[in-house]
Amino acid sequence: MKKLFIAEKPSVARQFADALKVKGKNGDGYIESDEYIVTWCVGHLITMSYPEAYDVVMKKWSLETIPFIPDTFKYEVIGTVKKQFKIVAGLLNRDDVECIYVCTDSGREGEYIYRLVDDMAKVPKDKKRLRVWIDSQTEEEILRGIREAKPLNEYDNLSSAAYLRAKEDYLMGINFSRALTLKYGYPVKDFLGADKAVISVGRVMTCVLGMIVRREREIRDFKKTPFYRVVAKCAMEDSGFEAEWKAVEGSRYFNSPLLYKENGFKEEKTAKELIGLMTENDEPDYDATLIQKEKKTEKKNPPLLYNLAELQNDCSKLFKISPDETLKVVQELYERKLVTYPRTDARVLSTAVAKEIDKNIRGLMNYEHTAQFAAPIINQNAYSGVVKSKYVNDKLITDHYAIIPTGQAVKNLQSMSDLHNKVYEIIARRFIAIFYPPAEYVRYQLVVERRGEKFFAGFKMLKKEGYLKVMQYSFTKKKTPAEVEAEKKEKDKDDNEQVVDASLLEKIEALKKGDTIGIRSFEIKEGETSPPKRYNSGSLILAMENAGQLIEDEELRAQIKGSGIGTSATRAEIIK
Repeated sequence: MKKLFIAEKPSVARQFADALKVKGKNGDGYIESDEYIVTWCVGHLITMSYPEAYDVVMKKWSLETIPFIPDTFKYEVIGTVKKQFKIVAGLLNRDDVECIYVCTDSGREGEYIYRLVDDMAKVPKDKKRLRVWIDSQTEEEILRGIREAKPLNEYDNLSSAAYLRAKEDYLMGINFSRALTLKYGYPVKDFLGADKAVISVGRVMTCVLGMIVRREREIRDFKKTPFYRVVAKCAMEDSGFEAEWKAVEGSRYFNSPLLYKENGFKEEKTAKELIGLMTENDEPDYDATLIQKEKKTEKKNPPLLYNLAELQNDCSKLFKISPDETLKVVQELYERKLVTYPRTDARVLSTAVAKEIDKNIRGLMNYEHTAQFAAPIINQNAYSGVVKSKYVNDKLITDHYAIIPTGQAVKNLQSMSDLHNKVYEIIARRFIAIFYPPAEYVRYQLVVERRGEKFFAGFKMLKKEGYLKVMQYSFTKKKTPAEVEAEKKEKDKDDNEQVVDASLLEKIEALKKGDTIGIRSFEIKEGETSPPKRYNSGSLILAMENAGQLIEDEELRAQIKGSGIGTSATRAEIIK
């Protein structure tokens, strides 16, 4: 008697065959030895039938046949893969197959792919079926999954969820697409100047389109508002800093209708009046008094690990690639045993994996970009406390934990593209970073006063690099002095903090409350409000993941907190 292993793709089937040491004959669509048979689907082999399969009348779109809700749903073999289905169905029903190991992807869609085949092939109900659930394609993980395989019926709820989602998508797509096309197809066709127009509706697709349309309307309806800030150029020997005026309590402009916000005026003439008050009768230098000085040391922890959405967003920013392309790349890394299962929403590890995480780290001692960082983690046993950290939480994991490097098969990168290598590097560095201490910043807040008006200045300097030294990507080009300066200015604009060097910080540290600060000049900085940014493919993926935040009803928003629309496996295809 034999054991049959059925995978979702030919490439995955070969990984199982290698792990099981199947060296028998290669059949047409399967591999067989004395003990094992390994076969595969080609993605989906079965699909839901169109309405005309129920009644030929349904082929013509008509409002009279809507809504179409069958009592029993029909399925059919996809025409292009009929040959492979026939092979798989024959193997599933062979008398010498005593046990079927279901090795399709470990998730809802993978479960659905096999269950459809099982139903269509009419496999005897009493034939033994076991579910293999794995998180990577390494030989060790494959053998563990086979060894710990559970009865397939333990995954019946997952199967039911998959069937229900497919039926929901089908009913919404069939009925609403027909209804809206019949009602609005002609005006849309005329507007586009096309021969015909079909209005496609999808449970997720239409929601995403709605998000994009709403954002576009916000942008088009946005009215830019100019505002004017007053900045004091403070002198400190051969250097200096900027301090921004704010209309805080005690200011002659506090709660004034002339303000745009507390740090700006609606009109330039009011800003000029303020400068006139500050400079009247004093030329060319002006004195102010330091009335407040605060120092803080703040820590910035390493970010959580990658889930697919975060990885797609970062790849969009770093490499200008689509979510669809990111998924393809990371899927190939997974199939080459380099990373764990990619279609995951979790950004943490499971407790079980965390207890054996040193295996992954040791493997990265052989990877050029992490070797110098992985070795100290092992030598100092720095991984031992990760189980009790925020990076491990079983409650935040549904099907799979975060995407991390397996630490194995690093040599496979040599035969892969430059893009594959870059994506692997950012995954590996994000993983290694969680075993390093936080970065530490020293922050100063100064408040200077002149003639009853207060000016504020914030400063920040990196004190301890911590995990940041791990995050220096090899492919990031070195910045020119001009680019560094432009980046600093952009950062200052965003968070009102000036990134300073050690020499200026030393002078700031020496200041005491009551000291006189010289002001070289006062300047007006004109700005204007900005409309919301249009989505790019990366930010749209994150918006889909966090779509619950867009719900206006507070009770509904609370119910969907932590959930989004689409899944990590489908979002890229929906955007495409």
